[in-house]
Amino acid sequence: MSELLSVSALAKRYGGARARTSHPALTDVSFRLCDGELVALVGPNGAGKTTLLSILAGLQAPTAGTVSRPPGAGERAPGWRVGWVPQAPALYSKLSVAENLELFARLERAPRPRELVGEMLEQAGLSERAAEPVAHLSGGNRQRVNIAIGLLGDPPVLALDEPSSSLDPGQRERLWQFVLARVAAGTTVLFSTHNVSEAQRYAGRVLVLDGGRLLFDGETAALLRAGGEDAGGDLERALVRFLRERPGDPGQAAAAPEGWGR
Repeated sequence: MSELLSVSALAKRYGGARARTSHPALTDVSFRLCDGELVALVGPNGAGKTTLLSILAGLQAPTAGTVSRPPGAGERAPGWRVGWVPQAPALYSKLSVAENLELFARLERAPRPRELVGEMLEQAGLSERAAEPVAHLSGGNRQRVNIAIGLLGDPPVLALDEPSSSLDPGQRERLWQFVLARVAAGTTVLFSTHNVSEAQRYAGRVLVLDGGRLLFDGETAALLRAGGEDAGGDLERALVRFLRERPGDPGQAAAAPEGWGR
């Protein structure tokens, strides 16, 4: 797999370095993303997951460190970017599904916006809902519209913040069918989740954040082993045990399979 995105010594501190209320949200986070990966980002509340994703998407600047695309990675420049899908759908409820997509396509200055909207409606399985106001949609369908907006312009990397939160099992299944189809088509997806079983089911690789530090970067099977579980074990139980009992310097990512990690 070819490298698409490199994150090096990333740090984020809110309040300013000299402010009394200053606190670090991220500290010395380094990893890379490769073509066609589906990567889960897990960790406790306040671990820095949303901050990390929003920095990758360019919504806020890091205090230190870099997010870069290696020379020659991807062929979609100069419009290369990380697509962003926040946890709460940023949609206009009175507009139809198609109108929302077209509005954001024009804001992105996408070429052939109406053609693009048609393509995204088909990919998201929402063609039959194109004329329906977003306010009338179920939570699962609103989230599919939200992800479709993040995919406008065909970004090589898509950052999803808790994409399936508040969805019922059927809605989650349809959502993941959409996401997996995009991964199969070559999009790299990094998603945060508190549903660790979701990470175990779908992700090929897991990043563990705690207290703003990257503690683990590796395959799901490696995290199971690190948490004392066998190959068919429970990843949530392994994660809890790993966070409670991890050895060594908390600033260092745990050992991962060759070719990954820091």
